[in-house]
Amino acid sequence: MTARIAQLSWICVVILTLTSHLAAQDSSRGGHLTDTYRPVAGQLIGAALTDEVGWEKLIYLTTQVGHRLSGSIGLEKAIEWAGETMQKEGLENVTLQPVMVPHWVRGAEHAHVVGPVERRLSILGLGNSVGTGGETIEASIEVVGSFDELEELGRERITGKIVLYAVDWEGYGRTVQYRSRGASEAARFGAVAALVRSATGNSLYTPHTGAMNYADDAPRIPAAAVTVEDAAWMRRMAEAGETVTVQLYMEAEMLPDAESANVIAEITGSEMPEEVVVMGGHYDSWDVGQGAHDDGAASIAAWHALTLIHQLGLRPRRTLRVVLWTNEENGLRGGNAYRDYVKDVIDNHVAAIEMDGGNERPIGFGVTVPGAQGPSRGMPGTPDQQVANSRTQNALDLTSQIGVLLEGIEGGLITSGGGGADIAPLMQEGVPGLALRTVGEHYFDWHHTDADTIDKVSPVDFKKAVAMLAVMGYVLADMPERLDGR
Repeated sequence: MTARIAQLSWICVVILTLTSHLAAQDSSRGGHLTDTYRPVAGQLIGAALTDEVGWEKLIYLTTQVGHRLSGSIGLEKAIEWAGETMQKEGLENVTLQPVMVPHWVRGAEHAHVVGPVERRLSILGLGNSVGTGGETIEASIEVVGSFDELEELGRERITGKIVLYAVDWEGYGRTVQYRSRGASEAARFGAVAALVRSATGNSLYTPHTGAMNYADDAPRIPAAAVTVEDAAWMRRMAEAGETVTVQLYMEAEMLPDAESANVIAEITGSEMPEEVVVMGGHYDSWDVGQGAHDDGAASIAAWHALTLIHQLGLRPRRTLRVVLWTNEENGLRGGNAYRDYVKDVIDNHVAAIEMDGGNERPIGFGVTVPGAQGPSRGMPGTPDQQVANSRTQNALDLTSQIGVLLEGIEGGLITSGGGGADIAPLMQEGVPGLALRTVGEHYFDWHHTDADTIDKVSPVDFKKAVAMLAVMGYVLADMPERLDGR
């Protein structure tokens, strides 16, 4: 009860602060969008911060449905529930767009060190990996810190071994390559399996799974993630001249593609219904944890933003659409299927917004207009690039005006560079992309682990995300001009 009172008190303070902040803004601060949409932004933010239904939806998704890997009963249960609930809430044109998705099954898995000491290894098989063929692989570990080290050791040292990528954490973008293609690179030199240090900077003995890909020109060998602690231990053992021998058993297998769906709903535009602003997150997750940060909170936040807009009786000029994309984690089938679904009217998509970086404290949006590229070596760029650069600046100017409306909840930072995996197919066709940004302090501590659970999500941060998506989505759909200036 004390925590509930504290939360309500905080919300009241935020609303009062926001109201005074917006009222005190000078007309020169922001621009015409700031002035025009100040009242509706206040409505949306107030509704989002005092609402409890969105949070209850997230509790249901994470607690009663749980993780939602493509092809699983959990994902299909979540899809059916979302479609039915959207209908009850009065959202329009609710559609379950059919998508065939990969169906990878983990099965039982375990690993043990059998020499020079005995100890258990905590592992998570990497998504799309093959299994060990019903047998236990026993082999010595060859530790490498990079692909260059792997190549230097060569086939003579690697054949018959289990390669361990005990790589340093250099941020997700640089480190994830070892998870993605490490197995195929090791297999080229005769490795029988690959273990990969989990892609995280911090660990409490928690392995992180994630998708891996096999090259067509290399044998397919089993691949699993190990904890940061175990990777460091095996590396130190190797440096001490000790040979570590491991037994690995994995039942992982890829089954035939399964039926799934993107969940789509919208508020039809009042004046230009053919033009669309689409926003959402990916509804699937890995088969561990609850998929709370990745990407359940984002999916529910985008969905509930539309629900609040509808409940307030607001209808923008353009159509505002939410999509809960399926199969982002190990196939990207949902994003590609949506692109194909709207291929004849892609030019009518004026913006696409994605949230897929967890739901820590949200701070703003990144924005990209495809085709923009800065001058190179003193040259101004091609005429097409100059046009795209101009459109990017126009988009940044407009979204910055919208950002001013979010400063009262510390969500007004607008930067260049936005997008996401599920809206990438749209952006490749020229649709401007936005990404909701957070502080990103702990996301990769929980990413793709059993620890990605709802207790890691703050209700306050979730409600802020709902508010930010509602304001940004509504204004982009209602403002007179298109975001890219066309």
